[in-house]
Amino acid sequence: MRVPAYAAPGARAPLAPFAVDRRDPGPTDVQLEILFCGVCHSDVHQARDEWGSAKFPMVPGHEIVGRVTRVGQGVTRFKVGDLAGVGCMVDSCGRCEPCRRGTEQYCTQGAAFTYNSTEMDRTTPTYGGYSTQVVVRESFALRIPAGMDPAGAAPLLCAGITTYSPLRKWNVQPGQRVGIVGLGGLGHMGVKLAKSMGAEVTLFSTSASKQADARRLGASHFVNTKDPEALKAHAGSFDFLLDTVSAAHDVQGFLSLLRPGSVMVLVGAPPEPMKVGAMALIWGNKALAGSLIGGIPETQEMLDHCGKHGIVSDIEVISMQKINEAYERMLRSDVKYRFVIDLASLKT
Repeated sequence: MRVPAYAAPGARAPLAPFAVDRRDPGPTDVQLEILFCGVCHSDVHQARDEWGSAKFPMVPGHEIVGRVTRVGQGVTRFKVGDLAGVGCMVDSCGRCEPCRRGTEQYCTQGAAFTYNSTEMDRTTPTYGGYSTQVVVRESFALRIPAGMDPAGAAPLLCAGITTYSPLRKWNVQPGQRVGIVGLGGLGHMGVKLAKSMGAEVTLFSTSASKQADARRLGASHFVNTKDPEALKAHAGSFDFLLDTVSAAHDVQGFLSLLRPGSVMVLVGAPPEPMKVGAMALIWGNKALAGSLIGGIPETQEMLDHCGKHGIVSDIEVISMQKINEAYERMLRSDVKYRFVIDLASLKT
């Protein structure tokens, strides 16, 4: 079936109307009428081929929430009318060790990502959520908790799981001191999620104007990182740091804030290599780690956690026709804190 979409025809071209051919649902597939799709910073990077290996025409979007309209005869977890989500992946090999343990994002055969990728046949291109319909294997569709705002839920499928996964992996506990570095699409979710886990949250930012928002979101403390003395005052006092910043910054300076035996996890991706001295880690038995989204089981766990705690993303809803403007605004950090496309605007 051919459905309307928006695509980037090339790296330097604005997104424009496009048509996508979606397959009919197979025995284990669900078809969603897409209601909302979040706009991730990685959409800009990939649509402009800033990471390399872009495939054009490209239909971005991997934060999808929609209504189930058709199900295959073998589908057992969804029925027509259910709300469901699709995140960053639509398939994987299902056989390798990462897949068997529910970390499909690390599939040794290479997961099928929701866009700018291929299906597991390595031939059929994948197109994302800047469209009105999507068909996906049941095992890669996610249940949206009852009562959750579907627009606010959409960014949870990337920003939510990207910040939830390291907090869970490193076992953040009530009463621990957790620092979130940066307050943007990822950082604001990090604050909300760490707070919901009972942590005492500190937000680190170069912008003093973000202090009020940090406290509104759940941070107990705010540190302006432009003041080196402010950082020194917190040396050796944090159990966990989550770094969400994608611009060049002094990672080693933050390592000094960790208690012995603690960890700092990177989920932001600065374009240039970072300089970290070995002694910054050795002296104090500290760890510097990275984390990539989360597997399907953990993403469902994250959604259920957010449903229980009343957490959604702070969003600004836009029409599909405003996507190019939204990209430019996002690059200026002119959004609090995530754009979400209302796909009804593409159906009229």
